[in-house]
Amino acid sequence: MYLFEEMKLHDYEQVVFCQDKASGLKAIIAIHDTTLGPALGGCRMWPYETEEEALRDVLRLSKGMTYKNAAAGLNIGGGKSVIIGNPKTDKSEALFRAMGRYVESLNGRYIIAEDVGTTEQDMNNMYLETDFVTGSTARAGSSGNPSPKTALGVYYSMKRTAKEVFGTDSLEGRVVSVQGVGNVAYELCRLIREEGGELIVTDINEEAVQRVVDNLGATSVGIDEIYGVEADIFSPCALGAILNDDTIPQLKVKAICGSSNNQLAEGKKHAKMLEEKGILYAPDFIANSGGVIAVADELTGYDEERTITQVKTVYNQMGQIFAIAKEQNITTVEAADHLAESRINQMLNVRRTFLQTEKSSICKR
Repeated sequence: MYLFEEMKLHDYEQVVFCQDKASGLKAIIAIHDTTLGPALGGCRMWPYETEEEALRDVLRLSKGMTYKNAAAGLNIGGGKSVIIGNPKTDKSEALFRAMGRYVESLNGRYIIAEDVGTTEQDMNNMYLETDFVTGSTARAGSSGNPSPKTALGVYYSMKRTAKEVFGTDSLEGRVVSVQGVGNVAYELCRLIREEGGELIVTDINEEAVQRVVDNLGATSVGIDEIYGVEADIFSPCALGAILNDDTIPQLKVKAICGSSNNQLAEGKKHAKMLEEKGILYAPDFIANSGGVIAVADELTGYDEERTITQVKTVYNQMGQIFAIAKEQNITTVEAADHLAESRINQMLNVRRTFLQTEKSSICKR
């Protein structure tokens, strides 16, 4: 990869490589855009096979956060970080404190949060070194684990998607196939089951699958079988790029709405393939925005009731996306991008006028 060419192509602001020999930290922080405010995004810990794979992932994810935060109406930009390592065996207090020091060195340009492979305790360890962290239970007024709010947002997105396809937002009697049943997906499955929906699930973690089968009466299938099952809605809740040339032809559903990021291997191409197949796609960065809405609320003093109310507005947002797609005869992915880009461009124009602040050192004597 030619890094500067990639950064120029997608207009990334900054990439920071983090290394600490004592703790074994190998991490990358990517800041995509700070037009709307400081970049906020989770820290993913994953055993990437190569450093380039980690770099590509953090770049893709950070750009996704810019669009997610903008479309959600938040006054924050987009960033992401990845730690190269096995979250089951490579964690230590020293590793996350070292990561916290790197976050602190950015002086608020990047605010870190939980993601795949990291937990509240990891955020607590980083909080020992930096204030620019959300989801830490060591901080008074923390939002805590964002998974339940992410699940709530996906649930309301799924209801609005069902309304668009079936004429009603009720999930009672609807069959939902779920790929990946981790923390977010388990809570999503519980909400679906509570409303009377039926579940077909899969995951590489057999214990996680058995939990949903035992507690929620789900039916389990093999990892590769999930694409071909007959269901009303497919909910991707594992890693990204699973909707591609091979999997889309196998789908036997009317809609897709899930929590995982970057579900489409190639955005425009595979969005069009789904549209041609008659499958309504709920753009992932809209559907899964509940978690970032929750952690962003910490920046002004967390309030649970206010956060839940805001997360539920994802229902209307999704409806707006479907309306834009119809009116302009474009895919739902293009409609979601249009909504996010319009807000960013609007604020770029608003902020063109110079404003002196107390923190500015320009012209001070």
